[in-house]
Amino acid sequence: MSAPRSSPTPTPASSSSYKDAPTRSVSVRGVDFVYRRLGPEGDGVPLILLHHLTAVLDNWDPRVVDGLAARRQVIAFDNRGVGASGGSTPDTIEAMARDAVLFIRALGFEQVDLLGLSMGGFIAQVIAAEEPQLVRRVVLAGTGPAGGPGIDKVTALTLRDILKGFLTRKDPKRFLFFTDTEHGRREAHAFLERLKERTSDRDRAISLTSFRAQLKAIHRWGLQSPADLSRIHQPVLVANGESDRMVPSENTLDLAARLPRSELVPLYPDAGHGGIFQFHNEFVARALAFLEAQPKA
Repeated sequence: MSAPRSSPTPTPASSSSYKDAPTRSVSVRGVDFVYRRLGPEGDGVPLILLHHLTAVLDNWDPRVVDGLAARRQVIAFDNRGVGASGGSTPDTIEAMARDAVLFIRALGFEQVDLLGLSMGGFIAQVIAAEEPQLVRRVVLAGTGPAGGPGIDKVTALTLRDILKGFLTRKDPKRFLFFTDTEHGRREAHAFLERLKERTSDRDRAISLTSFRAQLKAIHRWGLQSPADLSRIHQPVLVANGESDRMVPSENTLDLAARLPRSELVPLYPDAGHGGIFQFHNEFVARALAFLEAQPKA
């Protein structure tokens, strides 16, 4: 895919829906990072989306992005080596976080909010801790702290469900992101159909090399010593489904308990790793209320 290169200063959001948002690129130390931007123009703090294992631009649920972009500037991007972005994907979460910061600064932003899903939530935690002046508020979904229980099992679980998807001719996200109930299967189908709404200028799928690097980074994160979450002083909203198999839901409760300024969304019922997609209306409303809340005295 070829994408036009933008200037290093922010460009106005120009689309009312994610499925039609143009794909742009910005040069970050000689490497092109692709992104899509939408939402109201203005000087408000933009919301940067940090996505999950294997995900590219087309894997964000358009209902979530469009809902947030109704009132916020929203920017989704492919980090280094992912999708149509250039370079090689790092094999540590910390290096991915540094690349994300370089991307944000290449767009000229001095302060942002972050929404991190799964692996993106790992990255968001590092950015919030290491760049406190850059990050105003954080939303963490389907994620957990370094050393969290079960995170080191993501590689085996993912590969097993990819094989299951191949053998059953079904998208592995049916198994990885949703519960195996009638309701869960119905919601998985609806989500996967939404991902098809964009029919032109679609992103490249992640390469096998980048996939391996991401798996290694997640495995390392899961084996690390427990993180000192007291370093994260920003307000944080924490959300997940009650039956997350990829990053077990107990990690969500742990995050909420250990982060100094956290708010916990009650775990979504009969929902897994893709809980914020399954309950997109509820999640968008809660996330917007959190992001727009006035600072406490």
